[in-house]
Amino acid sequence: MHGRKRLAILLVGVIAASAGAMALYFNNNADALWKIVSQQCVVGEQQKHDPAPCSLVSEADGYVVLKDRNGALQFLLLPIAKITGVESRKLLSPATPNFLSEAWRARHFMEERRGAAINDRVYSLAVNSEWGRTQNQLHVHISCLRADIRQQLDALDSTLNDQWQTYKLGKHDYIIRAITRDEFKRTSPFIRIASELPGARENMGRYGVAIAALKDGRRALMVVERNWLLLNRGSAEELQDHNCALLK
Repeated sequence: MHGRKRLAILLVGVIAASAGAMALYFNNNADALWKIVSQQCVVGEQQKHDPAPCSLVSEADGYVVLKDRNGALQFLLLPIAKITGVESRKLLSPATPNFLSEAWRARHFMEERRGAAINDRVYSLAVNSEWGRTQNQLHVHISCLRADIRQQLDALDSTLNDQWQTYKLGKHDYIIRAITRDEFKRTSPFIRIASELPGARENMGRYGVAIAALKDGRRALMVVERNWLLLNRGSAEELQDHNCALLK
């Protein structure tokens, strides 16, 4: 028993050290996205009516859309206001824009870049946990869903409802529930998670969040919680495929 305890302590120490090293590595560049939004996109739109390098600056709705450097079709939606990430209390205010719903609306940028229609079942959104990200400005990944995750969700489709259920997606356990399109637009998933999952409101930084379509047009709201012992950083982006195998 003592041997197992020492091993567990050692493992936690190694994970903590790795996390610290990762945080140090990215610290100098953790505001790169924020600088692009605040110093280039918004300023360019205001002064020259040119949002470059962003594809869109929507001051009325409080966000920008930026082509990500990874993947041929991946885009990012970012707030214009300074919001570090999923842990921000600003995301729990009804006055804050529903960034995930807005990101789903912005999926058309993927279609336009591809030059052909994309079925809704291909799309996915992801926001990583505080420890599963490298940038300190909230950014919603708008990209393709992994083909194997698409198959899993299709198999689970009839069992998903308005109750939270736990299923393993890929390597990690996710808490999943279905929401209607109207519910998705009306209530921010961040607010829903904080209100419905015990203990989440005080620990939102621990969670990664993903969205994908179900067969009948509902959305699957998928939440992964950081777990150091399972080498799980709460990176919901792991459900995405930036190479978009579903389109090939």
